[in-house]
Amino acid sequence: MFKLSPVLKRVVLWGGGAVVAGALVVVGAVGVAAVVITPKLPDVSALADYQPKLPLRVYSSDNVLIGEFGEERRDLVPIGEVPKVLKDAVIAVEDSRFYAHGGIDYFGLVRAALSNILHGANRQGASTITQQVARNVYLSSEKTLTRKAYEALLAYKLESKLTKDQILEIYLNQIYLGNRAYGFAAASESYFGKPLKDITTAEAAMLAGLPKAPGTNNPLVNPHRARTRQLHVIERMQDTGAITAEQATAARDEELHLRDAADPTRVHAEYVAESVRREMLAQYGDTIYTRGLKVYTTLVATDQMAAYRSLRRGVLDYERRQPYRGPEETVELPADPSALDDAVDDALADHPDNGDVRAAVVLSASPKEVVAVRANGESLQINGEGLRPMLASLSDKAAANVRIRRGAVIRVIKTPKNTWEITQLPEVEAAFVAVDPRDGAIKALVGGFDYDKSKFNHATQAWRQPGSSFKPFIYSAALEKGFSPATVVNDSPLVFDSAATGGAPWEPKNFEGTYGGPMTIQRALEKSVNMVTLRVLQAIGTQYAQDWITRFGFDRDKHPAVLPMGLGAGSVTPLQMAAAYSVFANGGYRVSPWLVARVTDFRGNVLFENKPPVRDEDMRAIPERNAFVMRTLLNSVVKRGTAFKAWQTLKRDDLFGKTGTTNDSVDTWFAGFQPTMVGIAWVGYDTPRQLGVRGETGGSLSLPIWTGYMETALKGVSVAALTPPEGVANVDGSWYFDDFTPGHGVASLGLDAVAVPTPPAEQMAVTPAAPAAPVEQVAPVPRPEERNRILDWFR
Repeated sequence: MFKLSPVLKRVVLWGGGAVVAGALVVVGAVGVAAVVITPKLPDVSALADYQPKLPLRVYSSDNVLIGEFGEERRDLVPIGEVPKVLKDAVIAVEDSRFYAHGGIDYFGLVRAALSNILHGANRQGASTITQQVARNVYLSSEKTLTRKAYEALLAYKLESKLTKDQILEIYLNQIYLGNRAYGFAAASESYFGKPLKDITTAEAAMLAGLPKAPGTNNPLVNPHRARTRQLHVIERMQDTGAITAEQATAARDEELHLRDAADPTRVHAEYVAESVRREMLAQYGDTIYTRGLKVYTTLVATDQMAAYRSLRRGVLDYERRQPYRGPEETVELPADPSALDDAVDDALADHPDNGDVRAAVVLSASPKEVVAVRANGESLQINGEGLRPMLASLSDKAAANVRIRRGAVIRVIKTPKNTWEITQLPEVEAAFVAVDPRDGAIKALVGGFDYDKSKFNHATQAWRQPGSSFKPFIYSAALEKGFSPATVVNDSPLVFDSAATGGAPWEPKNFEGTYGGPMTIQRALEKSVNMVTLRVLQAIGTQYAQDWITRFGFDRDKHPAVLPMGLGAGSVTPLQMAAAYSVFANGGYRVSPWLVARVTDFRGNVLFENKPPVRDEDMRAIPERNAFVMRTLLNSVVKRGTAFKAWQTLKRDDLFGKTGTTNDSVDTWFAGFQPTMVGIAWVGYDTPRQLGVRGETGGSLSLPIWTGYMETALKGVSVAALTPPEGVANVDGSWYFDDFTPGHGVASLGLDAVAVPTPPAEQMAVTPAAPAAPVEQVAPVPRPEERNRILDWFR
């Protein structure tokens, strides 16, 4: 048996006596203080109905957390729903006699004092769980005798007013556990990305080790120290009989999977969450950050993930086609390996990872291989295809600002083959929004490439030119004026002189600068021919077209009644385009996009509920037959036109859409739908400039984002049949309004020696164009108010 030496024995006896004497002094001091302090103690009875500060939480329609706003990240969990393994772990390491003492554990106090004397350090504390509750709820953390006295008396008072389970419930929900997490439920989500009810013994031990030092024992920041503390908790659980030796061994051996900020399963909906926060702030005020409101949106988690991934993939694919702009920074790395880690940490401090686009420092570089290291110490070998976009920058002859060499801070991304590739943070921006056209519910919304990089929501706030994606609304107006998909219009050059523009002459061109001569409206829309659209718009009148487009929700003042309107020279947002294309998709009804489905308090009581609108004729924007014929035209764009890649990728017959590219490829769009889902994709620079050295198109840049999303969103959705409504007729494969069939509508426009049947005046106010010269000089006389708008446009 181990025996103490006489000297050590005297020290222990002396120390023990001192501890006992000290304990008696403390007890006496507490007794005296009780007389003075007790009347000043707060009323703790309110804690029987414990209501901590709870953040605003935003969820998808399928209950996936997508946003959290508040001073404290916390989720209130009743004691009956806390897993036993967590309660056992916390009690074992924090207060093993919790259910035996009356608020202050005198045995624990003496034991801790003796342990600290023997080991020469403050290795053990003596605060009970009840004292910690008193301190966390009512007191500061300052280490003074006065505070200690208050804490002890409050602990007694808590024990007299509350049950042990009530005290433990408050502790488990109140304690700070690092990483902005208050309470063990929030910590479980923060560190492991799982609900508290699903944690294992090993995870419970890791969480239970946090209260002592949430910063030092944070497993994301200090995994080694967190592991040491976890092993201590497991040992204490075994000592107290909470787990068996076999369970302890299994817990020690279990590999923990901590939540990764770049976790591919994480739902990125930051722009949506921020929109909801603003809406709730306007509705309920600043209390939203503490009262535990829960907002359930119309978003679908899988759809949102698909939209986020597809948008980022589309933007990064675009970046691969652009010249490399060079490393973000180049630093001098020390030759001494022992100093390298600190140098890498310093170099990457101002270059955080951007989702799956990671930052790394180059250790060595050649045209055959680049070796780099990430902030977490992971070493990367990049070669082959992973270097192809950057080969010029690996040459010794590369300019200093673009050369990749030792010390260069670069960006890397994992490829589908699980290898690494060098890339660069995009400067270009993008947006995507998906809406259910049947009721306007927003199913996915991504407002930019990365929320941390730019908080500006391009899906709802960016007013951009829609280009050719706006043409369907002009053709929709033309259908009401007697035009049909089979109307033949001359695709030849047009020149508008100063009399028409009120300023400099205007000579619009087709995108490729070529002209195809006479062609049907259907073919013109498939190929996105500008001259045909302008002739049609001129024929129906810009004022009439401006009135018509407001039926789809467009702002009149953002689309001046001048001919460039037909080429999408006005201003729209992606969300506005989604609402407008929904009219075509749902048979002619105007629906308003909406996001918030339900708001509840922290107890689940419904404060607000937004039910989907029931469509009726008051919501009708255009005749059903107009929407139907436009769908046939937009379907042909997908099957035979500029959006052919959508059909080629998705292999569905129920796809409809239109590409859009503005002058000089400044903005690119794809607006398309399936009858159950409208999707709008936009790409452009915040400060407008050409997309790419050679110029990109809606088909090359925005369309792949749309198809990438629809591959997920339409999975399992049956192909919808195109059912003709009343008022249409099919003649030789083309659909017409039944009163504008061949011989009754506009047969042609802008052709030589072609007889154009004129429909009844009440149905159409279009005069067939005169025979055209190879280059048609058009000089209409505008009304005074229209002339002013033209002057504004061309200035």
